[in-house]
Amino acid sequence: MLVALVGCGGAAPVGVGSEPAAEVVVDPTTAATLTGTVLYDGPEVRPAEIDLGADPACSEATAGPVAAEDLVVNGNGTLRNAVVFVKEGLPAGRFRAPADTVTLDQRGCMYRPRVIALMVGQELEITNSDPTTHNIHPTPKENREWNRSQIPGGVPFRDSFAREEIAIPLRCNVHPWMKAWVAVLKHPYFAVTGETGAFQIKSLPPGEYTVEVWHEKLGTAVRKVALSPGGAGSVEFTLGRVGG
Repeated sequence: MLVALVGCGGAAPVGVGSEPAAEVVVDPTTAATLTGTVLYDGPEVRPAEIDLGADPACSEATAGPVAAEDLVVNGNGTLRNAVVFVKEGLPAGRFRAPADTVTLDQRGCMYRPRVIALMVGQELEITNSDPTTHNIHPTPKENREWNRSQIPGGVPFRDSFAREEIAIPLRCNVHPWMKAWVAVLKHPYFAVTGETGAFQIKSLPPGEYTVEVWHEKLGTAVRKVALSPGGAGSVEFTLGRVGG
């Protein structure tokens, strides 16, 4: 059973804000699971090689060539770094951000991982594992912009985002090839694909949903899915062709 706790009814007095949205609580005995895969259907991908020579510390910190990561196709024909999330169908209310922190590292003069997803208000910790100074500069449209430098071995710093936004580009102004993306969602029903192109979203209340996939280079696609109480559903996305 899904329980949404709602505050007392009645209009708010003039000049007084409305009651905060009630927290959504999902009954684990009826929660469902959504799984799936993000496939690539397009021309052969030959990633460009990134020249790190502008900063000797970067080239010395890497072993061999470094390939661009804006479009990574796995060996099984699936896509890496795609964000899959529930777009429509969730009950009204507020979802509590988890207490755990999402980490973004600067390693080999690249952001690791390239694509991350977290909830509104969830802490993002940024570390620098490189022997050179970086700066971290997100340029959001819906959130606050900031720009901070971080020296080698510097103390990790933390920040968060107040509004949903998919997705925020993040750059290093010192090393222009460095780029990452931060997807910020107001609920916990999302996943980022990895080396297998598969995803799993757990603890969904039963219902009918619109699910979307986002990729930095290939755009978006949507699918509809119905989840029964305690059941499991599956969706498959294909990006790289018109109408994917």
